[in-house]
Amino acid sequence: MAPLTANFRQYLLGWGEAERGEGALDYFRSGLAAPQFNGVVRIHSLDEVGQAVATARTRLAGVPWWWWVGPDSPEGTPAILAEHGMVAFVAVPLMVRPLDQPVEAEEAPAGLRIERVEEPGRLAELVRTYSASMGVASSLEADMVRIEAQRPDNADVVRLAAVLDERVVGTTVVITTHGIAGIFLVHVAETHRRRGIGGALTAAALHVGRKRGMNLAALAASPAGEPLYQRFGFVKVSEYRLFTLPA
Repeated sequence: MAPLTANFRQYLLGWGEAERGEGALDYFRSGLAAPQFNGVVRIHSLDEVGQAVATARTRLAGVPWWWWVGPDSPEGTPAILAEHGMVAFVAVPLMVRPLDQPVEAEEAPAGLRIERVEEPGRLAELVRTYSASMGVASSLEADMVRIEAQRPDNADVVRLAAVLDERVVGTTVVITTHGIAGIFLVHVAETHRRRGIGGALTAAALHVGRKRGMNLAALAASPAGEPLYQRFGFVKVSEYRLFTLPA
């Protein structure tokens, strides 16, 4: 479990630029006005939880943020956060799949291709596609592109775009580290959903992980995506619970 959660932390901390941890607290602050991109990943010990919550409130003041409680969090973290006024609002399944299993092809639209994103123009299209799918304000797009381009772990990152009629209609980002192919940001443009594009992106992400010599693929599934990942052989092994401060 430790390599899996380390991979996940690496993805989230990559949004935080220089602010990536203090004392017993792992946190990240992108400065973006969207809670997905600011938050606490882990507290190391419950002995200093009061100070850690105070630190999080200070360091993340002025931006919306979430506290991720996962299998790398000390037992009892949810109860302690509740005592400090935080509220749980969703549980996200953490799913894994061995990469030595064959990948079954799924039907996809004719002419669809999955390509690696490397040039700046395509990166902007990638961000535009997944941010629109996530409901993130378009005004944040330029800053999101800048942060994506400057991630400190870019050698571990493979960005994939589903391209149809020369337009990016789907995205995913794969982080290959700690023996894990972490699959993030699987999104399909609203006008192109339920056509097999998500399956094509998932298959491509699995191939990337296998080619890079990883042992497992892992992802945090949305409710809509969980049935798709089950078809690909992913199984739930744990979950992340997200906490927020009430308005």
